[in-house]
Amino acid sequence: MRQNQTQIACVEVFPLNIALKYPFVISRETITHAENVLVRITAANGQIGYGECSPYRSIAGESQATCLAVAPLLAQALMGKNPLEVDAAVQAMDRAIVGQRCIKSAFDLALFDLVSRILGLPLYQYLGGDNKKALRTDMTVGISTPEKMAAQALAFKNEGFYAIKIKLGTNVADDLARVKAIRSAVGPDIPLRVDANQGWSLNVAAQTLKAIAAYDIEYCEEPISKNAYTDLPHLRAQSPIPIMADESVFDHFDALRLIKLGACDFLNIKLSKAGGIHHARKIAHLAEAAGMRCQIGCFSESRVGISAFAHFALAFPSVQRFDLDSPYMLADDPVKGGVVLLVDGLVKVDDVAGIGVFFEEEYLDSIAGSLVFDAHL
Repeated sequence: MRQNQTQIACVEVFPLNIALKYPFVISRETITHAENVLVRITAANGQIGYGECSPYRSIAGESQATCLAVAPLLAQALMGKNPLEVDAAVQAMDRAIVGQRCIKSAFDLALFDLVSRILGLPLYQYLGGDNKKALRTDMTVGISTPEKMAAQALAFKNEGFYAIKIKLGTNVADDLARVKAIRSAVGPDIPLRVDANQGWSLNVAAQTLKAIAAYDIEYCEEPISKNAYTDLPHLRAQSPIPIMADESVFDHFDALRLIKLGACDFLNIKLSKAGGIHHARKIAHLAEAAGMRCQIGCFSESRVGISAFAHFALAFPSVQRFDLDSPYMLADDPVKGGVVLLVDGLVKVDDVAGIGVFFEEEYLDSIAGSLVFDAHL
């Protein structure tokens, strides 16, 4: 009887488009809108779970259009399944189509939200964690002139953000000028992190990391092409700045490969590229076994995704850095409930079942291009 009451009865998929407050420039592209995908899974007993993904074509090879095209296959794979058997449900999606981790992550998050709501537990508790860890996100400065980047970094510091992440990835002279200007503007005490998004060659990466080390950089994310991951140990040996793998670590197989190579000091877990919680928790466990620290990162997710990410961070001791700043960049917030984002970057998680988010029905009804898969149709 319980299985009949909790079996998946309806899956809805919505294109979720939200403008950014300002264009966000990284080494690979300029983003003006979050073109995300929202998934809502409803069980036969009426319980609902929400998930979201943020596809980046230049990083994951998926777009909102490809996600919507693949969504029917995943919905069909889940229809009638018992969400309490969440691992089996994720495996059914993996059998339905290879890859497509980004859209799978939205379904995965909705499943985990649904299961924890059915059980009446906060998601972090369902995953084995507690709500004792303080979550404070850094704030990211996109690529621009040194003067504009310094001004934005100072504004973020004055708002109370405890750390600044700097997008780099051009050339030694320009990237050095950017870091120098920002450190001069914000002073010596606030942590600075840099992210090249694969923008440097091996030689340029080595030169740039040595040049900017004088400005007290906490770590550098993905300095070179993800395809050149075998060069990361050589770069790490030369670099005075710790290396964080991002685009080179999608799943636990990537993580194990990098750990065995001694390629990096940190792993950046993003659920939109890992395929969701089911696969991402394997990365966190591997990191813990290797004595390696992780960061929970984001693309351009709304507070749906960020709420799930925060719960995930609370559940795994290896997750010690938090890059959850995307909602601060969005011009609109249609999400109700979920985590509370304070002006100083503190991310507060309430002790509610699941991840605690919901939407007004009028808002969802207004979204064009939504898809509905109902077991009764």
